[in-house]
Amino acid sequence: MAACGLVMMVCTWGVGARQAPTPAANWPSFRGVRGAGVADGQATPTTWDVPQGKQVRWKTPLAGLGHSSPVIWGTQLCVTAARSGKADAGLRLGLYGDIASVTDDTVHTWLLTCMDTASGTVLFETKMHEGVPKVKRHTKSTHANSTLATDGTRLVAMLGSEGLFAFDMKGAPLWKVDLGVLDSGFYVAPAAQWEFGSSPIIHDGKVIVQADVQKNSFLAAFDVKTGKELWRTARQDVPTWSTPTIHEVGGRTQVLVNGWRHMGAYDFTTGEEIWRLKSVGGDIPVPTPVVGHGMVYLTSAHGPGAPVFAIKETARGDISLAPDTTSNTHIAWSAPRDGAYMISPVLYRGLLYVSKNNGVFAVFDAVTGDRVYQQRLGDGTTGFTASLVAADGKVYFTSEDGDVFVVKAGREYELLAKNPLGDYAMATPAISAGTLYFRTGSAVVAIK
Repeated sequence: MAACGLVMMVCTWGVGARQAPTPAANWPSFRGVRGAGVADGQATPTTWDVPQGKQVRWKTPLAGLGHSSPVIWGTQLCVTAARSGKADAGLRLGLYGDIASVTDDTVHTWLLTCMDTASGTVLFETKMHEGVPKVKRHTKSTHANSTLATDGTRLVAMLGSEGLFAFDMKGAPLWKVDLGVLDSGFYVAPAAQWEFGSSPIIHDGKVIVQADVQKNSFLAAFDVKTGKELWRTARQDVPTWSTPTIHEVGGRTQVLVNGWRHMGAYDFTTGEEIWRLKSVGGDIPVPTPVVGHGMVYLTSAHGPGAPVFAIKETARGDISLAPDTTSNTHIAWSAPRDGAYMISPVLYRGLLYVSKNNGVFAVFDAVTGDRVYQQRLGDGTTGFTASLVAADGKVYFTSEDGDVFVVKAGREYELLAKNPLGDYAMATPAISAGTLYFRTGSAVVAIK
């Protein structure tokens, strides 16, 4: 499931805000810079054992539930959580198809916690919001799914139906926007509420929010300084949990979004539609778009199909495929049955890694679409939800059971290690300055 949620040292953010984030140092939103999930530039660990304390830099406990990922800027890491009024709020992991919601009408507390990246010391904990959740969550979901976004001066938290919030780097509130009830549930069974999952992103003074919900879906831009709405474009799609991606094409900045009825690109400045694609399958879109080699890569996998698309970044208009075709003028290649349901792919060193939630992943030549190889991680009974990240010639796959599979990047499969975190793991890890940061069920763990 699907960004700036965890990040920084108080004295460094003001300076960093005047600089563009770099993948080697800052991880400012879900999956880092531009949602790529890549942080090359320094050596990253291959083997560790958290229960045994091997390669563990620090481990800091977290209260409450949350699938939001850590975000990092400078020497500060931040993350969100939602604490139920129940002692045991309940979370059910694994591979299953139950669409039920959790009934928990207790008062919840939404927390923003920031830590020092070197020591794990908690710098501050801020209560963002308190109240009974306005929508229910899935048994595998939480009320803090969306990752924070930061520009080094502000932290923006999307709490779904509870609102869009902004804080300074010391946790002081700046503004709040009430977006109404955002019901992200199964469009086939509206009573099944699953909670919000899309994360905000910040670019060039704007906060971008994708809110595909049961009624009145939209894509919108807000002023990062004030929260003022700058534009809003209606979307006709089913609920999605995907985070948008920013991409420049020919001097024009685009907002890329996943969807089922409407994958597409929008103008960053105005919200005007640039292109749209009706997917051939995947009616619960979750993975974030990734870009490279002059193309936009999109995938989904639930319902009638499981497509992977490689779309030329110069696409315009309606680029939907004709029946029984896999390419057209705007779509370089597609694979109708190899897509991912919940896990965002990673594009790394010319290869596109696409993983299913049962541990089976496929590797494609990013330009030609040729499938290089396919492999299974685990025994087929373990669920995978965290999205892929890559660094230092390695791709990291995190299972829900808390085992991290480290695969050597390249055209031949080589498993380098399988490392235990000692707790369940649903959140996508962050990478900064050669350190891996994992958000587990009960803590944030730094691996060096």
